[in-house]
Amino acid sequence: MKYQIQNDKLKVEIRDMGAELCSIQNAEGREYLWQGDAATWPDQAPTLFPYVGRMCDKKYCYQGQEYSMNIHGFAMEHAFVCRKVREDYLVCSLEDTEETRAIYPFAFRFEVHYELAGSTIRIYYIVKNREGKKMYFGIGGHPGFRVPLEEGEAFEEYGLKFPQGVKPQRVGINNRGFLEGPDEAFALDAENALPLRHDLFDNDAIVLKNMGSQVWLQGPKGPVLTVRYPQMKYLGIWQWPRVDVPYVCIEPWSSLPSRQDVIEDLAQKPDLITLEPYGTYTNVWEIELL
Repeated sequence: MKYQIQNDKLKVEIRDMGAELCSIQNAEGREYLWQGDAATWPDQAPTLFPYVGRMCDKKYCYQGQEYSMNIHGFAMEHAFVCRKVREDYLVCSLEDTEETRAIYPFAFRFEVHYELAGSTIRIYYIVKNREGKKMYFGIGGHPGFRVPLEEGEAFEEYGLKFPQGVKPQRVGINNRGFLEGPDEAFALDAENALPLRHDLFDNDAIVLKNMGSQVWLQGPKGPVLTVRYPQMKYLGIWQWPRVDVPYVCIEPWSSLPSRQDVIEDLAQKPDLITLEPYGTYTNVWEIELL
């Protein structure tokens, strides 16, 4: 089921499955979000929880027991309960079940809030630990934006501009999507931007750290949108590899995939969020149309 929120600047749709954004339109009806294609990526903006990226052999361990989990966690595979608070505000929630505890042995409540403020979509991730032991998780967004946005434009006319003075590093991730090798300086152009080309993604995602707290998607006519992620440590940039597809994903991440050939111990993985017993974690990020 899809839910719509709107104001005088935006009309946004969210589906209950995965609490996933599925449409972002401005007041004139222009669509900014990739609308999916079964051959080259059927999704629009998956919600990543309780893990970001791949696990070696789709496995991790916790307290001596092995569990199995698909890439980017299970939130995208479950229908959330959605409640429209206002015309411009939607709350989506997911709680643990016997099914989730079989693959993730924690009692939780995960809420995704969508709030519109002018031309900005404010996205709240709220995780509540509902039991008396520590909880470990990663969280993130995965929106795909249409590039090019207008007829007659080329993908290569677009780029991602980072804040001045920022010197991002590329996280060492191999072409199978696992942590491997050293982190390296990531070169930007003279305007601190990354011009887009399809072959940038031939070896899968570019994952950055020390990349600042926001990035601008720019086109031939100027800035298109801003993604702000002040609480996220990493940024994934991706499209389907080795195919000229008309979108780019800008993915704020709190944590990283597993190491190559390592079944990670969830309680020992240093980049995961640790939530104390009965604690609450909140992370807010934004998409603003320009």
